[in-house]
Amino acid sequence: MMTSTMVYPIWDAAARGDSHAMWARMRRDDPVYEAIGPLTGNRIWMITRYADCESVIRHPCVGKEPAKAGLNADALGGDELLTRSMISVDPPDHTRLRRLVNKAFTPRVIARLEPRIRDLVDEMLDAAAARGRLEVIEDLAFPLPVTVIAELLGIPAADRERFRAWSRAVLAPAADATAAREASLAFAGYINDLVVQRRAEPGEDLLSRLIVAEDEGEKLDHTELLGMVMLLLIAGHETTVNLIGNGLLALLEHPSAWSELVDDPTLAPGVVEEVLRYDGPVEVAPLRFAYEDVTVGGVTIPRGGLVALVLLSANRDPERFADPDTFDIHRRDQHLAFGLGIHFCLGAPLARLEGAIVFEQLARRFPSMTLEGDRSQLRWLEGLLMRGVTELPIDLTS
Repeated sequence: MMTSTMVYPIWDAAARGDSHAMWARMRRDDPVYEAIGPLTGNRIWMITRYADCESVIRHPCVGKEPAKAGLNADALGGDELLTRSMISVDPPDHTRLRRLVNKAFTPRVIARLEPRIRDLVDEMLDAAAARGRLEVIEDLAFPLPVTVIAELLGIPAADRERFRAWSRAVLAPAADATAAREASLAFAGYINDLVVQRRAEPGEDLLSRLIVAEDEGEKLDHTELLGMVMLLLIAGHETTVNLIGNGLLALLEHPSAWSELVDDPTLAPGVVEEVLRYDGPVEVAPLRFAYEDVTVGGVTIPRGGLVALVLLSANRDPERFADPDTFDIHRRDQHLAFGLGIHFCLGAPLARLEGAIVFEQLARRFPSMTLEGDRSQLRWLEGLLMRGVTELPIDLTS
């Protein structure tokens, strides 16, 4: 087994802004690194190379259900409803749950949302233009995707600040388990009330269709229904928030790429793909578990081992990408930002569309915009799941 005396600041909130450098060292010296969880003391194997991540994703003895690895799910922490959602189960449950929502996220269905997304972006940019300033996260990157997913589900967008607080608490580092538990209960209670309302007065929205599926015996129980809605609300906006924030930061830090986009805004879809690779919104994928002893990159992960795929590192692996630290909006390499296989991100078409419209419209309307301050002043999200900044102020008057 590979060993190292290097101590990596994996759990250090102060290191978040420079995490690419840390992962690069680990990828080079300890590509399958055994870490100890800061709170639970669990052994976690950090997988940092592209090929190894791909191998783990496809490995039949690595999966999403801790019980199959001989582990007590309660001892691992995490939200109870999300552990019953499709992101946390293997087939056949995963197949059954995903089938219920697949049709709502096909490229054809998502394409029909484009006019509404463009209208929302225009409204938000009009308001920013009047102020001469755009706080990207608060004014655009958060309200856009949360409004879209709320409308898709048939949930009042006026409640979006409540979603935000709850989802941040659920996804936050587990330093305050009580706060996370309280947020989860409040979130679940809110969703349950919506289910009761929609069951009495069904509509044409996705929530109503999921309720019908439950009522018609499609093997979706009430807990799974609540977990599905919570997952869609959280995943439907959190990743896109950071895709937009990280993308605009990368563009402003690479003036030649920004100039290319300004000259040709139709390059926006390619920009989205490179942002996903270069500084994607998910730093470390949700945990997987070794159901048997598994060898990855020459290292044996024992049964019961927790496996963490470091997507941020894999997407800058020099063995997979030429000049991986170069931001190149003309790349066409396959990245792992949305995963692979059966757990490939359901909302990928929607995230891609939202990101492309935002980058395109900003390039058309504010070609001379500049970052207020510099990178050193930015605050990064704590925890290893989401990669992004808490605020990104932009001057539109330059």
